[in-house]
Amino acid sequence: MSDTGIGTVIAAALRRERERAGLSLTEVARRAGIAKSTLSQLESGAANPSVETLWSLGVALNVPFAQLVEPVTPPVRVIRAGEGDVVRSDQAHFTGTLLASGPPGTRRDIYVIRMEPGAVRVAEPHLVGSVEHVIVGHGAVRVGPVDALIDLSAGDYATFPGDAPHSYEALTPDTWLTLIMEHR
Repeated sequence: MSDTGIGTVIAAALRRERERAGLSLTEVARRAGIAKSTLSQLESGAANPSVETLWSLGVALNVPFAQLVEPVTPPVRVIRAGEGDVVRSDQAHFTGTLLASGPPGTRRDIYVIRMEPGAVRVAEPHLVGSVEHVIVGHGAVRVGPVDALIDLSAGDYATFPGDAPHSYEALTPDTWLTLIMEHR
């Protein structure tokens, strides 16, 4: 992650969503498959979570990933190329930058994903009814449900269920794509 305060945003969001759900630290940690001490550190802003940890916590709390990482924003907002808060994967050379999450009443989030060849990022199922939309901006990628992977190149679009195990693998250097997560 960048040093722009996203740790503070994540800490506040985790506390807010855990309390909203009426769950203890122990219960959320159990549901997410992480140590209670890790969750405690995240809620205090003392830890640096990976993409995988944040997805697990979102599923455990039944909230979209973006709800855990996006601060309140002004009505007009610009994020320049290469800017924005970045969350890294533990599995692969894979980073995600949240551009926008759906405002209240909508359920979609928009990300820029940057990837390098060498490792596959396997994603556990997201919230039931989630759908992923992928538009490749540069390079080539293999994406989709683990039993129906699709090879895409620059300019290609694909959509697939996000509530089933799926993966992302860069096939060429400097691959980037736009990911739109739709939550039903």
